Amino acid sequence: MEIFFLGTGAGMPSKIRNTSSLILNLSAEQEGYWMFDCGEATQHQLLRTSIKPRKINKIFITHLHGDHIFGLPGFLGSRSFLGGEEELTIYGPVGIKEWVITSLRITKTHLTYPLTINEIDSSILFEDDQFKVTTKELEHVIECFGFRIEQKSLPGKLLIEKAVEAGVPKGPLLKRLKDGEDVQLDNGQYVYSKDVTGDPQKGFIVTILGDTRYCEASLELAMDADILVHEATFDSETGELAKEYGHSTIADAARTAKATNVKALIANHISARFMPSDLAKLKEQGSTIFPNLFIAEDFSHFEWKDEQLMKK
Repeated sequence: MEIFFLGTGAGMPSKIRNTSSLILNLSAEQEGYWMFDCGEATQHQLLRTSIKPRKINKIFITHLHGDHIFGLPGFLGSRSFLGGEEELTIYGPVGIKEWVITSLRITKTHLTYPLTINEIDSSILFEDDQFKVTTKELEHVIECFGFRIEQKSLPGKLLIEKAVEAGVPKGPLLKRLKDGEDVQLDNGQYVYSKDVTGDPQKGFIVTILGDTRYCEASLELAMDADILVHEATFDSETGELAKEYGHSTIADAARTAKATNVKALIANHISARFMPSDLAKLKEQGSTIFPNLFIAEDFSHFEWKDEQLMKK
């Protein structure tokens, strides 16, 4: 699993940071590419990556502020121009369907692919054999959501030596055993998957939050996650502004990570008031509370591998 940050700024684009958008790359897990928020000029940012718009099959919108949705109509149109044919599903707050459909209708934008828009009306947004996505409303100045993406347990590793000892030949039977299926050999003997595989492996959990104050919903969504992506619009000196505008400081993000036992924290949605020279101080404020802290920048690329988050 990989995370690509396309826009990491707050409010409006700056010379350093574009508005909010990130991509969760689940292609290795056969789930495609999932986008979270689509701020202004997100498709321009995509041009500087290897990610193809037609490969993005799900979009999750945290809330309807412009810096999180103004890039959506342009992206949807370009996905058609670039050969997109597979269905795209959008999940977002009430109002996202009206806004998208109206934008497409007024501009007479024709899509070459099926578009499904699901407005959030329950805690479970999506579930299949591999993943479950749940949501909770956060504390912002308008309705805003966070998302918890849970990979379900994976089959245990195949114990090759045990399988061979049981008489299983090389070939498709080994894969069937690894996938949890019991098999019958040519001599009529049964070999049971549980006897030749290790314990199931825990899947990863990623929590991606929209704009929010420090709140109980954030804690619930982040509990025991491997990776927490949390907004950090303000620093400790501007904490009162954070509360007034429904945002968090870097310390709030770190407090959430510490309280919920996450493995790694990525601070996102950084105010344009902070220049590159300010980032060391910003990181210090957060890392004194939660040491395994990264500050996202546009085009930051992270990989989750061997139970660790690595910046590539």
